[in-house]
Amino acid sequence: MAAFASVLSAKAGMELAAIYDPTDAGGVARLEHAGIGIVSMPFFLAHEHALGLRARLDVVRKGRPELERWVLVAHKGRVHDAQALAGFAIVSSVAFAPAFVRGVITELGSTPANLELKQSSAVLSALHGAAAGEPIAVLLDGTEAAALDTLAFASELEVVARSPAMPAAVVVTTKLVTEREWSAVASALLALGGDAAATAALDGIQVAKFSPVDSAALAAARAAYAKGAR
Repeated sequence: MAAFASVLSAKAGMELAAIYDPTDAGGVARLEHAGIGIVSMPFFLAHEHALGLRARLDVVRKGRPELERWVLVAHKGRVHDAQALAGFAIVSSVAFAPAFVRGVITELGSTPANLELKQSSAVLSALHGAAAGEPIAVLLDGTEAAALDTLAFASELEVVARSPAMPAAVVVTTKLVTEREWSAVASALLALGGDAAATAALDGIQVAKFSPVDSAALAAARAAYAKGAR
């Protein structure tokens, strides 16, 4: 993070600091006092209005496509519609945003009242449980989903729902940042990767590049979130 901030500061012509906070509450607290952040799509959708976030750039992860799909994985042959999830727990690292989780699975139908959403980053153990037939489904991001076939028990699992294609993350600003300040930072972010130091800084945070916001993909993500919030 320090290397990324150093390179970005030099390119933007202003002093910038970068702090990593993996928690939802921590991210909220920091953005209340910071003008710029890099946040996951679930975080953005959950806090867009309360924090006054404005999506400025898409973030493309290293080794990943421009847009990602979140997928719901369950024991093979067990979940054909939303009602089959009755009594289940959906395990996800983004269960802090329940409307996002439910929005991903709206293609299955209306979710049952006794469906539990469980916040956890222990994806592998949850997948083990699902494969063993426990009443568990797991919501995976694009990177996690890409690794499914490498699991020894992959044949016991299947993808039962998919989100629309959306950015994995976005660069956001709050009202604390002026347009002039953002313009300098935006130019610097879009120019990263042109030299060894910048490339190394991006590699350090597992980012391939920053790109203009895909408005259609962002609209699809917002629509899915709105469905999940109903």
